[in-house]
Amino acid sequence: MSFRNQLKEAKRIVVKVGTSTLTYENGKINLTRIENLTRVLSDVMNCGKEVVLVTSGAIGVGVSKLKLKEKPKTIREKQAVAAVGQCELMHIYSKFFGEYSHTVGQVLLTRDVVEDDHIRENVCNTFETLIENQIIPIVNENDTVSIDEIENIVRFGDNDNLSAIVAKLIKADLLIILSDIDGFYDSDPRKNSNSKLIKEIKSITPQLEACCGGAGSNLGTGGMITKLSAAKVATESGVNMVLANGEEPKIILNILNGEEIGTLFTIDN
Repeated sequence: MSFRNQLKEAKRIVVKVGTSTLTYENGKINLTRIENLTRVLSDVMNCGKEVVLVTSGAIGVGVSKLKLKEKPKTIREKQAVAAVGQCELMHIYSKFFGEYSHTVGQVLLTRDVVEDDHIRENVCNTFETLIENQIIPIVNENDTVSIDEIENIVRFGDNDNLSAIVAKLIKADLLIILSDIDGFYDSDPRKNSNSKLIKEIKSITPQLEACCGGAGSNLGTGGMITKLSAAKVATESGVNMVLANGEEPKIILNILNGEEIGTLFTIDN
């Protein structure tokens, strides 16, 4: 069975969406896309699969909610905006998922979940209980107390690495990272019109890492380097990962149907 066909068998799936997927270029909330995302994920749940959603966007949504002209500069302001944005984000998700008869639960994580065995076990138990009860865990970094992502220290990096850590913790079969780019290219397609999409990556080499540009989108913090880092964590943990464009959330269904979309990072056997 090909690697792509294996994706059809994936039972437990982590989907990560970034700020650029959830907002328009002007920073305002893209409600149509969020609604489409919740409909698609509800459908995935309805067919018997398990879904965990890792979402960025608390600061971006907070900026929109507070009608700020730009993202604040200081950490204390960013954390305050994240507090407002996280409430709004969960309200939106809860409303849309509720329309498709699904319940959500909020899980806010900081990096100590990785470093502390006791906390990690408790978090895993929480995830398992939510999943067993068919509640969709919605995961974000706790921006109001953690400054790692806000300062863009590449640990969770716009939640790319966080999504890989979650996939590892819950022993997922597949991680899907939806971004504003079609997949992993051999060079930056925004700067090089001759760049080529790499459809399948079996090992992450220094040459691949050299292809990465560090800059993220306007409102997000993640760049291609954090996605490569996430792929490394995921595949080393036995989780396949697909990086694809989140402009049309129904792409998730295409990926789960084994179609050749985006870049597939395969488990290094």
